[in-house]
Amino acid sequence: MGLDRLPDQVEKERRDLRILEAVIEYGPIGIVRLSEETDVPEHKVRYSLRMLENDELVQPTPQGATPAEDIDQRVAIIDDGLDRLRERVEELKTIPPASADA
Repeated sequence: MGLDRLPDQVEKERRDLRILEAVIEYGPIGIVRLSEETDVPEHKVRYSLRMLENDELVQPTPQGATPAEDIDQRVAIIDDGLDRLRERVEELKTIPPASADA
């Protein structure tokens, strides 16, 4: 992945987390209501739900998406990963840029 695509990837991850938070708070919840609660277009809600299902964070039901049974443990793992990512980004900020002469 090129660095030029990083902002788009971060935004997609942010959207997925917003959708996951809404599923945890309101689930079972359908696509239309998720779109309303998160201000995310329905087609993007569908995509995010698919990704969250693939990651086994949400489960589809006839009533709508519900959080995985072990969601608290999974969210703790996500939080730890985000903390490590923040720390790594801060470390990278301290690295001086390569000189144009190199």
